[in-house]
Order: sequence, then structure tokens, then C-alpha cells
Amino acid sequence: MQHTFTFLLLLAASALHARTWVVAPGTALASIQAAVEKARPYDTVLVRAGKYHEPILVTKPLILRGEGWPVLDGEHRNQPLSIRSNHVSVSGFRVVRCGSGSLEDQAGIKVYNARYVYVFGNILEDNYFGIYLSNSKRCWVTGNHLTAHGEVEQTSGNGIHAWKCDSITISDNRVQGHRDGIYFEFVTNSQINRNWSAGNVRYGLHFMFSHNDSYEHNTFIRNGAGVAVMYTRNVTMRHNTFSENTGGAAYGILLKDIQRSHISDNIFVQNTAAIFMEGCTRSVLERNEFRQNGWAIKVQASCDGNTFRNNNFFANTFDVSTNNQLVLNTFEKNYWDKYEGYDLDHDQIGDVPYRPVSLFAMVSDQMPYAMMFWRSFTVLLLDRAEKVIPSLSPDNLLDRSPLMKPYVADTARQ
Repeated sequence: MQHTFTFLLLLAASALHARTWVVAPGTALASIQAAVEKARPYDTVLVRAGKYHEPILVTKPLILRGEGWPVLDGEHRNQPLSIRSNHVSVSGFRVVRCGSGSLEDQAGIKVYNARYVYVFGNILEDNYFGIYLSNSKRCWVTGNHLTAHGEVEQTSGNGIHAWKCDSITISDNRVQGHRDGIYFEFVTNSQINRNWSAGNVRYGLHFMFSHNDSYEHNTFIRNGAGVAVMYTRNVTMRHNTFSENTGGAAYGILLKDIQRSHISDNIFVQNTAAIFMEGCTRSVLERNEFRQNGWAIKVQASCDGNTFRNNNFFANTFDVSTNNQLVLNTFEKNYWDKYEGYDLDHDQIGDVPYRPVSLFAMVSDQMPYAMMFWRSFTVLLLDRAEKVIPSLSPDNLLDRSPLMKPYVADTARQ
């Protein structure tokens, strides 16, 4: 919000001598590009309702504002709006049918090498890429509604795409039907807040090589997979909801080769695997709720130094699974609905350690086709025997201080 105020102050300081250019079909000024070229820096180009088929290029500080949802139509050939200037604001447009090409990624709205660009309150439909930020800094993409109809990854682009950016804010957007709802690559010191990303072909959110970022209060529902965080460090993931991301290789979050991150206060409901971790080190996962997932947490042997505490596990098929006997992570003070221990001293902590990895979880991880025997009487006997005399499940993957009641945070969730 502080950056937004800075942007508005800069515009206000330049507005003393600014002029408004009104564009409308059937008038003397019917071309948006002509108005952009006539305008001086920090002028306003007000575009009235109508359909405009011209590709627009902005190379100076301007306010572009639509009135009555004017349509910028790329006709599946052009890029409707290209921004190559600092201090540009774009709002109130309906941007549709941008082109696609093999030499350059085209988008409904594309920002090149710019600072202080504010894209808010637009509708984008049937675009290859929706909003694309390239090598930009201190930009905001807020309150936009992006819809596409992607069916396979190869023929669809991302909803909101950021490449080599710093200090950007992506907030309060609704994204659906793209390859990835939101995509970050080489993006640092940025925020993704209060977005709704659903029904995307691959990921609701995709991080690659993007450090010191945070995403909070977002919803990822019914995507090919919820979120992938890869080759990244120092990421904060809080108060998000991951729901109904299902399929043979689907998960709420994929954590691959990440370091020193914090994952807390999230809700995972009805995902095939809520969290899949590979090469994840020195991260903290706390106060998360896992409910009715196939696997709550899959921890590969390549993960070490991670701490799982104060999480709640309800009605998951498997709470934890791993692919190795060697486990170098810590589980402490979690609530497990399958825990059958006792609490003689009434300190709300179980007196008997809990082993969250069942024998059948180990077997099915190595042989997925064994799932056809799930809930059979033989599997029940094997799991009971493994709890009494552990032989195949990891010796040191256990919660030595399981909670007797679900963890409840001291303060209300924000």
C-alpha cells in the first residue's frame, strides 16, 4: 500500500499541468494510439465504450482509463497493449484475444523494463498470456479478472507472468483457465496477496528462482496442481487455502529444492497430496490444517532440517509418507486424529510418541498399484502389527509430543 501512495503522489505532483484526452468511436479522436501520441507526459487518456482493434504502444508516463469497459481486441494477431515507460496507470479496460508467437510471448497487457506501472481493475479474456511484467520493478497488478480456456500446457500461457522483477505486488486478482494462474521467475522481494486462482491447466501459482517473496491469503482450487515452489529460498507462505487439487501427480504445494522458508496457517482440503517435499531444507511448517487429503505430507529422503509443529491432521488417508528409512526432520506437538495414546499427567501432550508413517504408506509409496488393497482386513492387521513392533517404518520419524486436542492459535486468524 505504501508503494501505491508513492505512485499516486507522483501522479498528483505532475497533474497540475496535465490534460485529459477523450477517445470515443465516431468522434474526431477515435484512435487510442493517436491520443497516446498527442498526449504529454502524465496526461490522462480517457477511453469511452467501444471496440478498438489497434495495437497500442505507450512510451511516456500516462494514465489510461476506460469508461464503460472499452474493448481492446488483439484479434488473435496482435498484442493489444504494450507499455515501455515508467509511471503508467491502466484501468477499466476489457482486453481480449491477444496473439501468440514462437519468437515472443504476447500478452493482453505487457510491461517492458518499467518502473511504477499500475494495472488494476481490468477484465482480460481469451489471451495467450494475460498480464506480463518483464524486467520491471515496483509495479502493481491488482483487482483484475483474467479468464482463458486452456486445455493443454503447450497451447496456453500464464495468467499473470513476472520475469526478472523486483518489489512487485500481485493482489486481489481472479485467474482461471490459464497454464499457470500466476508465474514468478527470477522475482525478488515481492508479494502475492488475496488472489483466487482456479481451474488452471498446470499450477495455480508457480515459483522459480524467486527469493525473499511472500504469498498470503490466496485461494488455489481445482488446478492441475496447487502451487510449485522450486529452486527458491526465504519464501513466506501464510493463510492460504489449497483445495481439490487432485490427479495422479497433483498436490497442494510442491516444495522442490527450497531453503529457509516458512509455511504456516494454511488450510489443505481434499488434495491428492497436500504437500510434496523434495530437496527442502531448514524450513518451518507450523499451524497448518490438513483435512481429507490422500497424503497430508510426502517427505522425500532428500529433505533435512525441517520442523513440523502445531499442525492439525484430520481424516487424511495417510498423514505422512517417505521413501527412505533415514529421516532428518523434526515432528513435534502436532495433533493427529489417529493417535490412540493417553495423557496421564493431563498436560494435553500424549505420553506415548506417535508414528505417523504406516506400513501401508511405505508399501504404497514404492508400489502405487498396492492401493487396490487399501481398507482390506489384511492391511489393517499389518498396520496394527507395525505399530506394536516397528520394523519397516522409519525409527526416528515420530512425534514425541503429540497433542491430545487440535492446536488452536492464541490469536484469531487474520
